[in-house]
Amino acid sequence: MDRAEFRIAFGKQVEKFRKKLGLSYRELAQKCDVDHSNISKIEKGEVDLRISTIQELSKGLEIHPQELFNFKIIEKN
Repeated sequence: MDRAEFRIAFGKQVEKFRKKLGLSYRELAQKCDVDHSNISKIEKGEVDLRISTIQELSKGLEIHPQELFNFKIIEKN
């Protein structure tokens, strides 16, 4: 899994938890210190993240940060 694939898989986790709570980008942004336009980019795997952003996302999503990394990593040979 390369960097881009990892960011996309992480973004899908963010999207999954956001939708589970029934939140829009703006609603999630209001619950954490992340701009709503960045949430869209994160979900699409378009940006690298800081630890502080991951912490804010998990706070807004009401989950432990570890849950955002709970996805399968597929290694290519």
